[in-house]
Amino acid sequence: MMKGGFEVVHATLDMIQPHHEAIWDFASVGFPTTSTVSSIPRQIVENRCINLERNELSEWVEQVTKQLIDDLPAAETGTDYSSSMQADTSMVCEDNFAPSVLGDFRPRKTVRTSFLDGSCGEELQWGNELGDQTNNVCENGGNGRALSRLDEQGLSLITLLLECSVAISVDNLGEAHRMLLELTQIASPYALSCAERVVAYFAKAMSSRVINSWLGICSPLINYKSVHCAFQAFNNVSPFIKFAHFTSNQAILEAFHRRDRVHIIDLDIMQGLQWPALFHILATRIEGPPHVRMTGMGSSMELVVETGKQLSNFAKRLGISFEFHPIATKFGEIDITIVQVRRGETLAIHWLQHSLYDATGPDWKTLRLFEQLAPRVITLVEQDLSHGGSFLDRFVGSLHYYSTMFDSLGAYLPADDPSRHRIEHCLLYSEINNILGIGGPARSGEDKFKHWRSELARNCFVQVPMSSNSMAQAQLILNMFPPAHGYSLVQGDGTLRLGWKDTSLFTASAWTSHASR
Repeated sequence: MMKGGFEVVHATLDMIQPHHEAIWDFASVGFPTTSTVSSIPRQIVENRCINLERNELSEWVEQVTKQLIDDLPAAETGTDYSSSMQADTSMVCEDNFAPSVLGDFRPRKTVRTSFLDGSCGEELQWGNELGDQTNNVCENGGNGRALSRLDEQGLSLITLLLECSVAISVDNLGEAHRMLLELTQIASPYALSCAERVVAYFAKAMSSRVINSWLGICSPLINYKSVHCAFQAFNNVSPFIKFAHFTSNQAILEAFHRRDRVHIIDLDIMQGLQWPALFHILATRIEGPPHVRMTGMGSSMELVVETGKQLSNFAKRLGISFEFHPIATKFGEIDITIVQVRRGETLAIHWLQHSLYDATGPDWKTLRLFEQLAPRVITLVEQDLSHGGSFLDRFVGSLHYYSTMFDSLGAYLPADDPSRHRIEHCLLYSEINNILGIGGPARSGEDKFKHWRSELARNCFVQVPMSSNSMAQAQLILNMFPPAHGYSLVQGDGTLRLGWKDTSLFTASAWTSHASR
């Protein structure tokens, strides 16, 4: 499995380019490239698609959620969720992702037909009221097509899911439990409809949340091998992980220019899929490869050690002097002496953020260690998703985010594809459950930063704009996937963002410490 992952990365090694801009105040890298890429003439680069349809599921989710929030009495929750949702989407709009067209769809919470009529296996009946509303969604969305029966069913399930989220947010757990019983009996993670699959996983996570709230405890068990296997499958069928790997590698390559001793700290190394590509380029430098030392962090010492062995063997075959230091402790919980930074080393820290589990511990401690280590570069890839705020805040943001993720997978893989189910079950559901299900009384209480980029800018770090070569890397990655799949790439504010149609999903940025300059 590990070897296979390395071979996938190695197949695209020619995508990493030496840097030719004076971002780091040094001359351009002096070794030849395997390919050259012309400059990108526009800030917004989209796959060459003709008449791409809008992302229907995430559009519906945005419409229904907005209207539901608008209907909530302010005194009921004490939070202005409408403003919160607007704040979450404004970042996307500023970077030229087109906002959704919000129609007049308004679910009526007082009149709702039950999905279950007391008999298993009888055909579900949908009210005319729902049909009228969903037809309005189509008209307002502008796609001019009538909703299919599957679409109507999915939208009805999403509406019930939203009502359930409101019940949980006001601690009406009995009503929430009743609605969840309906949802879990109807929605299937194997359904043809993306909406139904999303509802199935959200309902399961929210059931965990209700149980957690009743019992006051939640100790989820994580099978890290299954997670890593699904992560590799996701890397093979979607550009998001490759985007994170190659844009980060490009920034690290530029920071390591003419440095003969380098040290990389990977805050959650998993299988280390991204590093063979960087090793290969470092091995081809005209001045010779540097001595590379890597600190790999993870939750399982056994898996981290195995990753270190694979990377050591790969570096040996390339003739690179390599050391690997495994740490099975969260970065924010270690003492700085454990990292063993040596004099004369150029330090890079890489952090591909995810929501599978808390990989780093308290954010304020992680930030303090960043300041103490003063790395030459921090490569940060963030999900455009907030983990903070109340339950309803997290629910609204995650429903829109993961509806978009499910849609992107559904456009590429058939409903019965084993890889798709593995990714949705082992990765996306695990993230949904971590955001929503593990949010009861046993939640850690540690404040999570909404956007790490803002925190780094306020604390002794300077942003290093992602170079034109990084942009070229990202565009080449998108070209590996059929153009009709609707991935969108945006460059702005020194960052690179990859999304699905009108929704930004991942943002890559690079930072340097004042002390290292």
